[in-house]
Amino acid sequence: MTMQAHVAELERRHQALERQLREEVARPSADDVRIADIKRRKLLLKDEITRLKGTTLH
Repeated sequence: MTMQAHVAELERRHQALERQLREEVARPSADDVRIADIKRRKLLLKDEITRLKGTTLH
């Protein structure tokens, strides 16, 4: 897998988590633990994407 393909896959997963987060928040009885978990996973992906994009610039 190329670096660009890997970054694209991570971005796809990040967008999927964003959709999950919107759906969870919209629920009448939103689960705060689930929301926190989704946010944590999104942040980890974003950090990895940023790191990988930074290494391709050098």
